[in-house]
Amino acid sequence: MSTIADIRKEYILETLDEKGAETNAIRQFDKWWEEATASKIDEVNAMTLATATPNGIPSARIVLLKGYDDDGFVFFTNYESNKGKDLAANPNACLVFFWKELERQVRVEGRVEKVSNEESDAYFFSRPQGSQVGAWASPQSSIIEGREVIEANVLKYSRQFETQPLQRPAHWGGYRLKPQLIEFWQGRESRLHDRLQYTLQSDYNWKIERLAP
Repeated sequence: MSTIADIRKEYILETLDEKGAETNAIRQFDKWWEEATASKIDEVNAMTLATATPNGIPSARIVLLKGYDDDGFVFFTNYESNKGKDLAANPNACLVFFWKELERQVRVEGRVEKVSNEESDAYFFSRPQGSQVGAWASPQSSIIEGREVIEANVLKYSRQFETQPLQRPAHWGGYRLKPQLIEFWQGRESRLHDRLQYTLQSDYNWKIERLAP
């Protein structure tokens, strides 16, 4: 009978070297992002968000990337959730993308700040109405007595917004992680993976270094 320790996979699809890599980390992410979306990976924008309390207690969960540019990577959530509380007290965070179909991983470290109210409003009102109501109905991360609490809240806010304009709740909006370090990982045979680390310098250029697998 096989065991968990017997589960393994050889990575053979691609290589990653300094000669073929972009000099700018965001341009390198552009390249990999385009290849990932072209590969029709299911929920290609899913990423792990790792946060920590001021005491260093870590926490991680999956969130969805909703945009990125030279300024950083954007996601949206409830500001009063556990991750929101972590980020309010300790704005340092890490994102990880894992695209197993391409045998690739991207790790992004940096500081997180809230996006503007205008950006949060624009995204909020682009969502389906059920998701808009859900942002009001769910006290995210709070302990509740049962599913019926959420169902009652959905009914309450659905009725409320039949007679008044639906607004974005003040406790819900976007964050932008501004990268200071981005690591690109390409799986290789015998666990001798390619790892290129980009570190943002004071002149806003990126320093590229190879990490041992």
